[in-house]
Amino acid sequence: MRASVTQEYAAEIAARLDRLPFTRSIWWLVFLISLGGVFELYSLFMTAYIAPGLVKSGLFATSTVGLFGISGVGFFVFCSFAGMFVGTLGCGFVADLLGRRTIFTISLVWFSIASAIMAFQPTAAGVDFWRFIAMIGVGLEQVTIDTFLSELVPPSGRGKAFAFYQFVEFCIVPVVALLGWLLVPIKPFGMEGWRWIPLIAAVGAIASWWMRLSLPESPRWLALRGRQSEAEAVMQDIEARVSRDIGGTLPAPGPAREIVSASMDFSEALKPPYGRRTLVLSIFNLLQTIGFYGFAAWVPTLLIAKGVHITTSLQYAFIIALANPVGPLLGMRIADKIERKWQLVLAGIGIAVFMLLFALQENGAAVIFFGVLVTLSSNWLSFALHNYQSELYPTRIRARAVGFVYSWSRVSAAFAGLLIGFFLHRGGTIGVALFIGAAMLLMIITIGGFGPRTLRMQLEEIAH
Repeated sequence: MRASVTQEYAAEIAARLDRLPFTRSIWWLVFLISLGGVFELYSLFMTAYIAPGLVKSGLFATSTVGLFGISGVGFFVFCSFAGMFVGTLGCGFVADLLGRRTIFTISLVWFSIASAIMAFQPTAAGVDFWRFIAMIGVGLEQVTIDTFLSELVPPSGRGKAFAFYQFVEFCIVPVVALLGWLLVPIKPFGMEGWRWIPLIAAVGAIASWWMRLSLPESPRWLALRGRQSEAEAVMQDIEARVSRDIGGTLPAPGPAREIVSASMDFSEALKPPYGRRTLVLSIFNLLQTIGFYGFAAWVPTLLIAKGVHITTSLQYAFIIALANPVGPLLGMRIADKIERKWQLVLAGIGIAVFMLLFALQENGAAVIFFGVLVTLSSNWLSFALHNYQSELYPTRIRARAVGFVYSWSRVSAAFAGLLIGFFLHRGGTIGVALFIGAAMLLMIITIGGFGPRTLRMQLEEIAH
């Protein structure tokens, strides 16, 4: 009887959330949730912009003879994504067990402490190890953001909310690119410039953690956990804020969709109807990261391989990075108008084509132009995929399921870093472009052929 009551109340909470209009209070919650993602992109793009400094310091080399050379930039990239893999796969279940808000606190503090320690390491092995530890926190944060955002935002604007969240995230990319350009070539106060960049991230993460202390717990999660009084308090507070925003009465909730199971067993994600979705998203994530981070995490190094001087390469990379916030802003106009899986297909085509054209250019302006187009295509891929994968599972297993499928992108990115270093050594930027293009072709076939549709559907409807 108690399980039945819990499920009925969880369905009621879902209906009340889904009927809310988008107002400034909802946007403020979306913004607070998005802040944690800033440090995912800061950390990942930091890889690209401090790589020349790591090499310049003598700790690392651009390429190594062995695939797993510990002093190679490729291995540093490998450690970054290996840490995120542990965070997304090994710790994603914590957000389903303890709640979304709790994980926001743990993950950012974890990242801040480990990043600060990494900045003072005197050896390549030390830098690699603490990079791995820091990125565990980033992986856990990312899964929780996707989960919370999809549970909070009504279906009519979910795509727009994810695009805005990515806009907030990508605003940091020009910042880290500028810091790389200004700091990496010099030694402020006698300390190598690249070391200041993770230190700045550590301070910023603590500031972000403080700003998000006012975030409520997910009412969907609370209701499904049987914590009805807490869920009701959070829900009433959100409804009161939105009602004040519109200056009137809220629309009546739609019919409550039955929550068909109260099971919290992750194995549900491997059985019908979710098993096929899990397989498709796992393959998709193995492939999509090659396109996204294969370019983003290697921009200055790819430019140096084309014969551009280190300082000029960082300048070019900064100019290309300025395009990052533009992609999600443009995407807000179409995020809820085109079916999600077809957005992923179009973005994959853009990455493949523009990456090849980037590799073929010799003129500086043309290199920057096609680099910007690759970046805009990658932005589109990013906000669409985070939205899409979070929609395909029910609340009871959402964080674990998203963590599982997303963890394959971390595996892929870890080894892609090593492979890109290998292809760069053997075939230059053309070799890297062909590798990325092949991955995008397979990704397009997978998601275009087998991905389900989700556009403007309630989470509970998609779950059915």
